[in-house]
Amino acid sequence: MEVDQSPDEKHPRMERSLGLLQAVALNVSNMVGIGPFITIPLFIAAMNGPHAMIAWVIAALLVLCDGLVWAELGAAFPGSGGTYHYLREAYRETAWGRMLPFLFIWQFLVTGTLEIASGYLGSMLYAQYIFPDMKGWLSRFGIEDATPFICAIAAIVVTVLLSRRTRTIGWLGVVFFSGTMVTVLWVIIAGIGHFDSRLLAFPKDAFTINAAWFVGLAGAMRIAIYDYLGYYNICHLGDEVQAPEKTIPRAILISVGIIAAIYLTMNVSIIAVVPWQEAMQSKNVAALFMERLYGRPTAVMFTWLVLWTAGACMFAITLGYSRIPYAAARGGDFFSAFGRLHPRHGYPYLALWTIGALSAAFCFFPIALVISSAVTVRILVQFVGQIVGLQVLRKTRPGVPLPFRMWLYPLPSLIALVGWLFVLAMPEPDFGWKPLILTAVVYASGVIAYVAWRSIRPAS
Repeated sequence: MEVDQSPDEKHPRMERSLGLLQAVALNVSNMVGIGPFITIPLFIAAMNGPHAMIAWVIAALLVLCDGLVWAELGAAFPGSGGTYHYLREAYRETAWGRMLPFLFIWQFLVTGTLEIASGYLGSMLYAQYIFPDMKGWLSRFGIEDATPFICAIAAIVVTVLLSRRTRTIGWLGVVFFSGTMVTVLWVIIAGIGHFDSRLLAFPKDAFTINAAWFVGLAGAMRIAIYDYLGYYNICHLGDEVQAPEKTIPRAILISVGIIAAIYLTMNVSIIAVVPWQEAMQSKNVAALFMERLYGRPTAVMFTWLVLWTAGACMFAITLGYSRIPYAAARGGDFFSAFGRLHPRHGYPYLALWTIGALSAAFCFFPIALVISSAVTVRILVQFVGQIVGLQVLRKTRPGVPLPFRMWLYPLPSLIALVGWLFVLAMPEPDFGWKPLILTAVVYASGVIAYVAWRSIRPAS
């Protein structure tokens, strides 16, 4: 295998084989996935009506502004690991320079693998549409609910597919991306062709602005953000990107633009065919949408495409997330074994298989709480930490080259900061303060783990 090497390195670097096409494909595949197909009912229910689309627009603005933060940091520090790498560089001259990267890795092992697990669990809702007698058939073998086991097996299969060279993976990502685009475009075109604007009527209290309205807005935004997650996926693969100072910013901004347009159009298309009162009660609303228009046989065929899209997402996200513990190990902030590459294929095998195994384990948790927690827990260190870190970087290290600079700095970063703090501070409609309590538990345990880690590994 051809790899870039420098004489002072103990390990070879991974090859830079991901261009703009592959970067956008991996981002978009990660962002679409199964998310919008399983969260539309939850999203509408959060505000009890189609006016929840306001949350889609606000969330799009939030991720666009936050994407500019990722773009600036990704272009300046193009290395594997994404946020881990950026926090370490941004806070290098401060007392937080070692703790924040560690806390990110700590929470990531929870939130990243919960996010992956949610994709597998959501996929099963559509698999059950194709095989409605699945539970009855399995019960003959004494298995009352095989969903977690099937999801866990799928997580292992995807991990096996990723155990190969990055160059091959990049083009596999393009193939998956093509299937993803066929799926969403089919929904959009079918919905526009059968659009009934009368079904978009708002309930009477849709715009009664009070505390409950803001709680609902925050809940809908949390779900929308979950669906947008992945606009930064290419940042986790910085060591494998061609001309990263140009490719990373372009891939982020193009991906956000594509997905914002697709999501808004697709969601409106669905609830202009399936009444929103019915849609928010459905477990597989996209299949119901197709069945309503073309009958069950076509809906089953479409559902297979939905599962293909979910597979593309799981493929892209597992790939990107596996590079985070790898980068931390190479930087001396995690167990050194996670920094080793496969001797033949050049991928971080221990990091990849750890992510795959944890994702399989989290498939045994309830999906609704998984989705909410996957967003809430990561806000403080990953998103807020990066925004503040960019300000710190510009002030403490003004000589650092910034190939890409945020437009209208610092306004987009401030908008993103306000948005993230709003989502973090508001209770979740279905689970109250549980996600925020989990956030506190994860970070408190992370601080304890950090102190223990530093006691056996002094600062270098």
